[in-house]
Amino acid sequence: MAAVEMMHMGSRALNHSNSDTEAEYDRLRDLARQEAAKRSSCFDRAHQAYSSGDGARAHELSEEGKKHAAKMDQYNRQARDFIFRENNSTERVAGDTIDLHGLFVEEAEDVLEARIRAGQSRGETHLHVIVGKGNHSRNHVQKIKPRVEQVCQELGLQYATEENEGRMYVNLQGGQAHMPPPPQAPGYGGYPGGSQQHYGGGQQQHGGQHYGGHQQQQHGQQHGGQQNNNDEVEQLVKKGLPKLFKALKGCCVVM
Repeated sequence: MAAVEMMHMGSRALNHSNSDTEAEYDRLRDLARQEAAKRSSCFDRAHQAYSSGDGARAHELSEEGKKHAAKMDQYNRQARDFIFRENNSTERVAGDTIDLHGLFVEEAEDVLEARIRAGQSRGETHLHVIVGKGNHSRNHVQKIKPRVEQVCQELGLQYATEENEGRMYVNLQGGQAHMPPPPQAPGYGGYPGGSQQHYGGGQQQHGGQHYGGHQQQQHGQQHGGQQNNNDEVEQLVKKGLPKLFKALKGCCVVM
């Protein structure tokens, strides 16, 4: 079986301290891991039974494995939605910001793409993406950031690493990633401005179209107090992510 590595940003899934919330998140992910182990065991035994010529037993074990896979999907979805709501409440992030803490890499990719498309449909000019610095990851390696960069490149969007290296700035209109003045709003690690930025890819050639040739004017941005757009993203994600988990049913999940 192929292996799919579903890694989140480290042992700390929250952008704030709340032991009860962290415990609930860990509980849901642990239940998913248990179901993944049971699923794998059933599929392995089904393969052995089939090899031994016991087709009926192989079918029985395969069906049991599918049930465990469905439960694994359910617990992972609950954990994903739970942590997303906790980290993206209006009290914690501004409306032009999305926090990907606690999400597996594959989950973060789909959540981010849904948020980008929703923002573009509303005519938003930019998005701040909290990716984490990798402080809580193995070997302190950022795992979400490379996938965010990949999504931006695939969508033909320019991005920049902010002074706080755990945050990225994405221009949603296809222009260069020139950041506006720092917002006065809550968010992970703040938003120190006025420093040199690290740009992703410079001018990018994508899908036969040239991006980065124009500087997008950043006017009329609302930061604190605006309606949080992540509720809409959560609904979009709930509709779009089942296909991801369906594709993972036959894979070994490493968390």
